[in-house]
Amino acid sequence: MNYHVRTRRLVVASAIALLAATALPAVTLSASASLGTPPTQSDRTPTSIGKGEGSLNLIAWEGYAQPQWVKPFTAQTGCQVNVKYAGSSSEMVSLMNHGGGGQYDLVSASGDADLRLIYGGDVRPVNMALVPATKNFHPFLQAPSFNTINGVHYGVSYEFGPNVLLYSKSAYAKAPTSWSVIYNKANKGKVTIPNNPIQIADAALYLSKTTPSLGITDPYELTQTQFNAAVSLLKAEHPLVKKYWDLASQEISLFQNGTTTVGAAWPYQTNTLVAAGAKVADTIPSEGATGWADSWLLATNAPHPNCAYKWMNYVSTPLVQAQEALYFGETPANTQACAYMDKLQKGGCAAYHANAPESYFATIKFWKTPLPTCDNGQNNCVNFTQWQQAWTQIVG
Repeated sequence: MNYHVRTRRLVVASAIALLAATALPAVTLSASASLGTPPTQSDRTPTSIGKGEGSLNLIAWEGYAQPQWVKPFTAQTGCQVNVKYAGSSSEMVSLMNHGGGGQYDLVSASGDADLRLIYGGDVRPVNMALVPATKNFHPFLQAPSFNTINGVHYGVSYEFGPNVLLYSKSAYAKAPTSWSVIYNKANKGKVTIPNNPIQIADAALYLSKTTPSLGITDPYELTQTQFNAAVSLLKAEHPLVKKYWDLASQEISLFQNGTTTVGAAWPYQTNTLVAAGAKVADTIPSEGATGWADSWLLATNAPHPNCAYKWMNYVSTPLVQAQEALYFGETPANTQACAYMDKLQKGGCAAYHANAPESYFATIKFWKTPLPTCDNGQNNCVNFTQWQQAWTQIVG
């Protein structure tokens, strides 16, 4: 099996400035609450898909436009796919500036980039009636708060996955049941975690269960006191960390060499290590986990909108979702992909939790941008600028 790696780094200063400049009124990320009015909310959506323009320009994570499903798409539609692979969410935001610049049609953005693209006016509403396969998506992905605002869809959900606890079986005869192992002084020099400010949310999630007196209800919406507690935990963890990894391949090497025995990871690392014969496994501890969920967002100035809709339609079908999930190491949005995954790879459905109950997915706190306005409407949450500044201090 062949896998590709992406680096999921969060926003750069320009993206943060963009959020600040939009002055979002009473921003809340709950699906039912008002998020204000994005610049393109009133843009009309097509009522039908016309003839393809012959080309389709994508910005995507590497591995999201592989020949095994791109070639059949081109054969069916006549849309020749051109892809620009991005290495981070911040790069995607930059490339999509000015509505894709009249060059790009779609971007496979993660939840940490969606709001910046939507409120930056760089993406436009999508008519979900033209993508009928979405009716078979997991309920929590049919109108998620990271791509649907005020009832208006700006993207089609795609693949998703949790940030898991990866461990060496030689060091742990049984799966660890708590994230406490990465904060345990007994594991000094054996821990590895992502080099990413969003890791503060992982610490906050852990504290929400172990220190309930802090009152943390959302790991991305932290008051100053809650934020300080998470940062203190991560500073105390710093001497235990062998490496803050930027690339999944770095973490894979650390476990292959026996340098580290436990760390925060994606299912991709686990599957790659197991395929190479490493004695490792992963788990979602009792405190739950953070995770990512990607969406295909339509550029405001997309030059090939018909081919874009044809693509969103095509990649939402169960077979293509199954192919992508197995190739990359993710979970498909389409619930009907499970049967195809097992046909393509024995046990593939269960391996990527595609048949897990909705209660399992409820344990995953999907990425979203930390904003100063909390979900309860109060303007006392710590914004991402401070997250980034604190992370620089944590890693040293």
